[in-house]
Amino acid sequence: MRSGKLDRTIRIDRYDAGAVNDYGTPAPTFTPLATLRAQVVQASTEEFIRAAGASDETGIIFRTRWIDGVTNADRIVYEGGNFNIKEVKEIGRRKGLELRALEAVGE
Repeated sequence: MRSGKLDRTIRIDRYDAGAVNDYGTPAPTFTPLATLRAQVVQASTEEFIRAAGASDETGIIFRTRWIDGVTNADRIVYEGGNFNIKEVKEIGRRKGLELRALEAVGE
């Protein structure tokens, strides 16, 4: 993986279901796991007609260096948007990761 192609910065957040707010009430939240350099391999937006009307869905494929423990329960923060990870693929033997994500609407 060439470092010159890693021209974007992403943050991977981990879902924390056991978090509690100041009042002792359960408040599930995301906590930062890692900030990484990444390459945007493909970005596309599709429009769908649903019961609530037309909606856009943005999908992005990122390539980054290997980090252990990334799962579909995590999310990516990129350029102010939240993206739910749909697929995690290992590149080589722990050389890198390919992360396929869809933009989280309403978060």
